[in-house]
Amino acid sequence: MAGNTKISSRLPVARIKRPKSLAETVLHQLRESIVHGDLALGQPLSERQLADDLGVSKTPVREALAQLRAEGLVLIYPQRGAFVFTLSAREVHQICEFRSAVETAALRLAIARGPDGFAAELEDIVRGMAAAQRQGDQRLYLSLDTRYHAAFFEHCGNSYLRDSYARYVGKIAALRTHLAGKPLHTKLSFQEHRQMLDTIRRGDADATIAVLDIHIGRTRETYSNGIEDIAAADKGIPEAS
Repeated sequence: MAGNTKISSRLPVARIKRPKSLAETVLHQLRESIVHGDLALGQPLSERQLADDLGVSKTPVREALAQLRAEGLVLIYPQRGAFVFTLSAREVHQICEFRSAVETAALRLAIARGPDGFAAELEDIVRGMAAAQRQGDQRLYLSLDTRYHAAFFEHCGNSYLRDSYARYVGKIAALRTHLAGKPLHTKLSFQEHRQMLDTIRRGDADATIAVLDIHIGRTRETYSNGIEDIAAADKGIPEAS
């Protein structure tokens, strides 16, 4: 009977995504600018200038800088202001040690808990990396490189590992951008990404981690060999607060 028909009050459409707040938008823009090298390592950051460039007030810029400081992408010095981060050789080595520890753990778990889905995602990423190389799109290639390593944590099933890595992924990505100007490093890095994909397809965690050790170890050596241009902006700057 028509009189007994129940009509749902729910809309038959997808949920509307909440737009980012102004503070979130500014944070994303500044983070991306540092990660992709638009803002150079050690570059001074003026709240007023950034606000003018972005067409916003200083408040969301100040909030964004505070968050970027927590992520290690911005350093704040008393009476000096804010700067894009720079690193000493010791800090670079510590980051590489951190990467080795958490990426090794995440890889073992991801391979043990779902190698097929894990490999399928990495295969898509590697395909995109190859296309980006052919097109000469370095920014896209580096974004995919970051996604490749982030996939370890997306598939490991451990939120503590994922959140620990997420705190420093921006700094790791920014250093990756810094090394992109060394063509041999990028070529070898891509080969290692493909090698890891092959061993993950076979479910061979030990072989994958052996390649990862080479991958991160060579990165550490490359940083060490070029440390003067990485940490040059540290000279004459006092200790951060």
